[in-house]
Amino acid sequence: MKSVIRGASYVLAHTPDMVIHNGSTQTTERIVNPESEYLVELPKHLRTYEQAVNYWPNQVYIGNKTPDELSAVEQPWFDKDCPGATREGKFGQIMPQEEFLLLMQVCDVFDLVRLSAEFVAANRDAFAANPLLTEAMVARLTAGCEMDEITTQVNEHHAEPLYHNNVLVGCVKGAHDVDVNLSSHVMHENLVSKASSVLALLAAVKTTGIDKDEIEYVIDCAEEACGDVNQRGGGNFAKAAAEIVGLNGASGSDCRAFCAAPAHAVIEAAALVASGAYKTVVVTAGGCTAKLGMNGKDHVKKGLPIMEDMIGGFAVVITQDNGVDPYIDLNILGRHSVGTGSAPQAVIGALVAEPLAKVGMKITDIDKYSPEMQNPDITKPAGAGDVPMANYKMIGALAVKQGDLERAELANFTVKHGLTGFAPTQGHIPSGVPYIGFAREAILAGEIKNTMIIGKGSLFLGRLTNLFDGVSFVIAANPGQEPEVAAVSEDQIRLAVADAMRRFAESMGVEAGE
Repeated sequence: MKSVIRGASYVLAHTPDMVIHNGSTQTTERIVNPESEYLVELPKHLRTYEQAVNYWPNQVYIGNKTPDELSAVEQPWFDKDCPGATREGKFGQIMPQEEFLLLMQVCDVFDLVRLSAEFVAANRDAFAANPLLTEAMVARLTAGCEMDEITTQVNEHHAEPLYHNNVLVGCVKGAHDVDVNLSSHVMHENLVSKASSVLALLAAVKTTGIDKDEIEYVIDCAEEACGDVNQRGGGNFAKAAAEIVGLNGASGSDCRAFCAAPAHAVIEAAALVASGAYKTVVVTAGGCTAKLGMNGKDHVKKGLPIMEDMIGGFAVVITQDNGVDPYIDLNILGRHSVGTGSAPQAVIGALVAEPLAKVGMKITDIDKYSPEMQNPDITKPAGAGDVPMANYKMIGALAVKQGDLERAELANFTVKHGLTGFAPTQGHIPSGVPYIGFAREAILAGEIKNTMIIGKGSLFLGRLTNLFDGVSFVIAANPGQEPEVAAVSEDQIRLAVADAMRRFAESMGVEAGE
């Protein structure tokens, strides 16, 4: 049985105030150097919601423009508005900060998110009008509280403040007095991740048209981990988000593998569906507040806007074979094993060349590669270069070395088989999966026959190993649904056996049963 890509969703939330108050670069700077010139200059470099919507890579991420259209626009992109930019996209939407704060409150089931009554009243109607939100979700929104309660929580009980336009409008309370795993800061991180995952799941239901009751399992692959003092990362984000969305027939679990987690999770989901364990599995992930403004110092230093002001989210719906949608070929799986090593050539060999060679394919037999789809507008000013392009050059060089590609064709390899990076630097979010929605459409349209999704991760960040990580998989055009084998009842089996015994007895010249 094959597992197919039924559809994918991609969502963004513009959260400029969280850049200042929750991004790890800024919170660390506030501790180490509270009088920092960077912290003084930072607010002047924040984008408005309209600027974020009009930003080319953001429009590509939600599906209003394609990576090919983006590649035709001269870099940098931060100073060029995208024509026809809208909040709603083919794959999802860009939610403004005020609505996202209300969504966080809706996703809170322990009364930890407190918003002022004035703020809620001012934004309730716009929130309720969001086409992705259900009536049940809107009904969860409380009327809010008095500002005195919020300031008391922030000033006396260490609640995490919530700002909008640099004005205090709410807070996230800690869930325990002494457990740091349930502190207000951690609860804020987790609720942001949960809320953005909820938004992605809602968008996935809309874009695929799938009935919520069809979804049997959800896998969350974000970079956060929820738990308490006795089990710091026990989970479960997946079921927590599914509950809010109303996926009442779904169970779920979390997959954690740093940036490579989405690729791991899609493979797991595909295997679950192919095995028959579940008919429909959704892989989802919300965003990460720690990554907001991660490269902000370099951007401010060079007079650029803070482009890491977006919380990202995505969801991929994987179902049993319908004979139409592209399928995940579980015979072509790349994996960075313990013994692979961390040299770039060894990594690309394990993730790209080796799995293809096992099935007799060349590197050039894959139409499009989707490795880390980092937005170069963000990474180049920070000194990290064009991450997707660096990957394509390595893949192309390996193709030349193996004899799959003529050296003269190397320059064109990045154009023919590559993509322009467009995803926000949210850690796991850019890791291969942003192209799945486009790939599905391109395969269905006959523009390409396959694509390889490559997820890579930095396990050494956890200080438990120096190992690197990575997995890859191929999505290919569906050759058509395999004929179903009719089920045979026990009675039919008994009759068939009896008939076979009778025929055998007759052939031996005796009566059956003697």
